[in-house]
Amino acid sequence: MSTTTSKDALLQNISSVESFPISYKDLEQEARKKMSVGGFGYVRSGAGDEETLRKNTSSFSKLSNVPRVLRDVSNLDTSVQLFGQKYSYPIFLAPVGMLKLAHEQADIAAAKAAARHQVPFVQSTVSSYSIEDVAAATGDSPKWFQLYWSNNEEVSFNMVKRAEQAGYEAIVLTVDTVMMGWREEDLRNRFSPLKLGLGKANYETDPVFLSFLENQDSESIIQGILENIHHPTLSWKHVSALKEKTSLPILLKGLLHPEDARLAVENGIDGIIVSNHGGRQLDGVISAIDALPLIVEEVKGKIPVLLDSGIRRGSHVVKALALGANAVFIGRPFVYGLAVDGQSGVEKVLENIIEETKVSISLAGVSNVKELSSLKTISV
Repeated sequence: MSTTTSKDALLQNISSVESFPISYKDLEQEARKKMSVGGFGYVRSGAGDEETLRKNTSSFSKLSNVPRVLRDVSNLDTSVQLFGQKYSYPIFLAPVGMLKLAHEQADIAAAKAAARHQVPFVQSTVSSYSIEDVAAATGDSPKWFQLYWSNNEEVSFNMVKRAEQAGYEAIVLTVDTVMMGWREEDLRNRFSPLKLGLGKANYETDPVFLSFLENQDSESIIQGILENIHHPTLSWKHVSALKEKTSLPILLKGLLHPEDARLAVENGIDGIIVSNHGGRQLDGVISAIDALPLIVEEVKGKIPVLLDSGIRRGSHVVKALALGANAVFIGRPFVYGLAVDGQSGVEKVLENIIEETKVSISLAGVSNVKELSSLKTISV
């Protein structure tokens, strides 16, 4: 990153302050104006008393990096290598389902925004557009597919096959949603986007799923999804079966305990995503950023460790990388950007987070992402 480029980007951001919210707080408030009460509540809220939701962000403020000075940081390299692929930034768009809650173009708009910045887009099983639709709209831009295990495992296998055929580069198996968390906001609003059909695109285009339905009308498809999406018997044997069905790297999303990280390595998993589902599943658990160093220590560099949950800005990205994360996922910020201004809104959110990340890395006194792991980080 040259000094000129950095200054130009900062000036561009300054010139757009009045037209687009910069801070996360302002972005959330603007999104509230654009979204329905139920839709906004679904995205914003967490499980239970939202203790974990709050800890995900407050824990970042208790961590402090100790920067170095008098180092040449004129040439910044923000790229990362994962599973044989080189990505421009250690930043991914997290899998978020039912994005039509925020904007009609949903996954298409978000994936196009990610493609513009060459940021990997991770598509949810319960997306508003199908795997094939997103692939057609974004070409060979980097994409991963997030899998919710189905009670009918043949449906799971076929969705993975479809993702592989569409050029997706990895499979993210979410393992912390064997049943829905206790979400009082949704109960209060009597709101279920799944029941509204906002996450049916991959199911209504899946021949294996459809073959098990007596009727293929919208109501039957939605009911079939509700009967399939939660799988309380999900175990390591299912993970093993999935490994046999794909040649793509498999990452487990939703790990918080070091023992589960050890088992992931022993079971041949390719990567771990430390996550508590953005505070939306089990309330009262450890924050993702606090769990990260425990898992990094357990894994000892054998497989990549990524962080999801609580990332709101570039300085958060730097703290996560300094604690050993190979990359991070952005969730609610990009959804709010989508609600505010569609594809352009997601692009602006990414621009701001990327630029703040660049500035923060340089001011920490390092010139590439790998060096951040040697940066001293203390808890205060």
